[in-house]
Amino acid sequence: MSAFQTSLSFCMALSFSPCARGGRDFWWVRGSGRSCSRRMNVEKRLKREAEENVEEEAVEAKYSRHEPEDRRSRHCPYLDTINRSVLDFDFEKLCSISLSHINVYACLVCGKYFQGRGLKSHAYIHSVQFSHHVFLNLHTLMFYCLPDNYKIIDSSLEDITYVLKPTFTKAQISNLDKQAKLSRAYDGTTYLPGIVGLNNIKANDYANAVLQALSNVPPLRNYFLEEENYRAIQRPPGDIMFLLVQRFGELMRKLWNPRNFKAHVSPHEMLQAVVLCSKKNFQITKQGDGVDFLSWFLNALSSALGGNKKKKTIVTEVFQGSMRIFTKKLPHPDLPSEEKEALLENEEYQEKMLESPFMYLTLDLPTAPLYKDEKEQLIIPQVPLFSILAKFNGITEKEYKTYKENFLKRFQLTKLPPYLIFCIKRFTKNNFFVEKNPTIVNFPITNVDLREYLAEEYQTMHKNTTYDLIANIVHDGKPNEGSYRIHVLHHGTGKWYELQDLQVTDILPQMITLSEAYIQVCGFRVHALTLQ
Repeated sequence: MSAFQTSLSFCMALSFSPCARGGRDFWWVRGSGRSCSRRMNVEKRLKREAEENVEEEAVEAKYSRHEPEDRRSRHCPYLDTINRSVLDFDFEKLCSISLSHINVYACLVCGKYFQGRGLKSHAYIHSVQFSHHVFLNLHTLMFYCLPDNYKIIDSSLEDITYVLKPTFTKAQISNLDKQAKLSRAYDGTTYLPGIVGLNNIKANDYANAVLQALSNVPPLRNYFLEEENYRAIQRPPGDIMFLLVQRFGELMRKLWNPRNFKAHVSPHEMLQAVVLCSKKNFQITKQGDGVDFLSWFLNALSSALGGNKKKKTIVTEVFQGSMRIFTKKLPHPDLPSEEKEALLENEEYQEKMLESPFMYLTLDLPTAPLYKDEKEQLIIPQVPLFSILAKFNGITEKEYKTYKENFLKRFQLTKLPPYLIFCIKRFTKNNFFVEKNPTIVNFPITNVDLREYLAEEYQTMHKNTTYDLIANIVHDGKPNEGSYRIHVLHHGTGKWYELQDLQVTDILPQMITLSEAYIQVCGFRVHALTLQ
């Protein structure tokens, strides 16, 4: 029985069904006024939908891989109408009319997305109305000519499918950090793969800077350039977090694509996944904090890859280290000295040690000056990096206050990760506002040795403790507003570049140290030597 016959028999059954009205049963009569017209309208609608489904199925069956090839497939006369300059596959794959993500085709003449390919579908109507004939299925990566409905087979279209879905071989990935060759986009602009601007849709530059930094960490980048590395990961039914992994992988491949049509990338789909998976804690239209986003993203990405306390992922292998945290509870400061001394002998007030993993190290800045100098100008203080790193030498103590209790803590590193992230704490919050500390951190670009911050028994276990800077994220402006930019080292050329939204410029290493650094990513010195 056909779909239309089934629907019609269902409607006929409804037309003679009993209904209750005023406590009495009555029957619809076939020709009875309004109920009859409603029944006929339902029949027409169901018949039309059934016909469209049959047409769509017939089209799919006719042009499936089992059918013989259409003789027009290799001689399509409309290939010269394709306009590559308007093609943009960075945005969500939705039909521009129905907003459906099912069976979506891209018109290669105007760049718009439409649903379906059968008669009365949006793509079919568009092809007839505007004489746009070449379409690409965004899921199957197959080309079709509409309204004639035949598959197009032509090797000259391979560049379009590569832009939509870039792929990398193991040999290409291993040579990425040795390449110093510029790529040329379709519009003639040149760019270095990996050093590509990200579009600031409204206020997402905080996320752009973090994503740029992570895309230039070689082990993490190499893992996500090959989709086979994470395609087989099993997730529970209904889990949306794996979308974060898929979108991050797609973004990595687009950033490092040497055959892009344009010299920039829009992170629209990646950011939509961030908004969805973070339950709108991080948004495209509202400025966020770079450190908060980095912390959430690394943990969410590791969790989506199946990581836990026992199972490692590429994220934990690259960024996770460990430290000892020594905590000592302090008596209330208003107590008499005798009571304080008595309390300090209790077990509750004895120092306790905890081994804890970390993804990044938070560095505390000294308090900024409140007064102006004799020239009525604010003094911008400077502090060496090793001064604020003293927090982790196992000796320096710092008091932490809570609502009820005070604690004295000191930290000592026990394991250094291959790539170390420093987060410089520039913002302090109180009940009224957020204040930014403008202190300049004087940091070396290369040869940052952290051996003295490791516990003695762990120093012999680390053959290499020296780091080189590979990415530096800067926050400019006011705390709740401001903007983000990033300095990135290109390993192939050995040059530094500054990226702010779509702007990409080269910069001298000496200028990087003058910025208000907020997040820094460093890699082991051995990596820098082998890569250069």
